[in-house]
Amino acid sequence: MIANNASGIRTIKYGATRENVAKLEVVLPTGEIVRTGTFAHKTSSCYDLVRLFVGSEGTLGIITEATLRLAGIPEKFGVALVTFESVEDATNTVYEIIGAGLEPGALELLDQATIEVINREGHLQLNENPSLFIEFTGASEESLREDLIHTEGVCKTHHSLTFESGIGRNERARIWEARHKAFEFMKRNNPGLSFLIIDTAVPISKYPQMVRFARDVVKRYDIKGYILGHAGDGNLHMVVPGNFDDPAFILKKDKVNEEIVSYAISLGGTATGEHGVGIGKRKFMLQEHGESLQVMRKIKQLFDPNGILNPGKILP
Repeated sequence: MIANNASGIRTIKYGATRENVAKLEVVLPTGEIVRTGTFAHKTSSCYDLVRLFVGSEGTLGIITEATLRLAGIPEKFGVALVTFESVEDATNTVYEIIGAGLEPGALELLDQATIEVINREGHLQLNENPSLFIEFTGASEESLREDLIHTEGVCKTHHSLTFESGIGRNERARIWEARHKAFEFMKRNNPGLSFLIIDTAVPISKYPQMVRFARDVVKRYDIKGYILGHAGDGNLHMVVPGNFDDPAFILKKDKVNEEIVSYAISLGGTATGEHGVGIGKRKFMLQEHGESLQVMRKIKQLFDPNGILNPGKILP
C-alpha cells in the first residue's frame, strides 16, 4: 500500500497513504539502509524523501519498516443513501456537497447497473437508480443531524428521488455492506469473464463531465461498464467485464481505456487515482507529466543505475 500510495473510501477525510506515513526505513539497490522522516507534525528540513518513496512502486527501494500516523476512531457516525434519476444529477450533487463546505468522511457513487447487481446478489434491496453513499463522523449526534439535513437540502436541489439516513454504527454497517461487496457481486454476475478496472481521478469541478464521458464511451463501443468510485475526491472506476481471449473485445476494451484515461488527463486529472502505473499505464506518463518525466528518469537512474528494482515499471 505504501509503495503504491493506495487510497480508498475514506481518502476524502484522511488522505491517501502518503498523508499517513511519518517515517520509513528503505533498502536501496546498493544494499544501503536509509531512514527518513520525522515524528514532528511538520518540518521544513531538506528534501521530503518519505513522499518520494511512497508511490514509487518499488522502483527506488524496498520498504522494510514504516511508522504510520493514526487517527482516532470517531465517536458517532451518520450515513445517507441517496438515489437520483440520472448519473448527471448524482455527480452534480457531489460537486455541490463539497462546495457547500460539508466534510463527509466518505462519499461514493454507484450507477444503476452496479445497484442492480447488488440487488441480485446482496441482502439489501435498494432502489435501482444512480446512488450516492455518504458518511459523516463527529462527536455528537446533533452535529451529525445538522450535516445530514444540510446534505438533504443540497440533494433535493439536484432532484434526488429518495434520501434515506440514519445515525449509529449499525446503520453505518448496513449501508456500507453493499458498497464493499460491489466488485465481488459483479464477478458473480459475469461468470467466466475477466475485468478491466479503469482508474482515474479529476478535479471535483470536472467530476460530472468525467463520469458522463466515461459512460458515453462504453455505450459508443457497445460494451458493458459499471461506474463506481470515490466521488468525494474525484476518483472514477469504470469496471469493464469481458472475454479477454476475444481479439474484438480486447480492441474495444483498449480503446475505451485509452479514451477515458486521456480525457481525465485533459481535464487536469491523472491516469491513475489509486491503482498505480505498473506496466499498463506507462504509455500515459508523458501525456500526464511532460518534461518532468525526464527528472523522474534521472531520479530512477540515481537510485537504481543497474535497473534491478521492479524493472520496466512506471517509466515508458
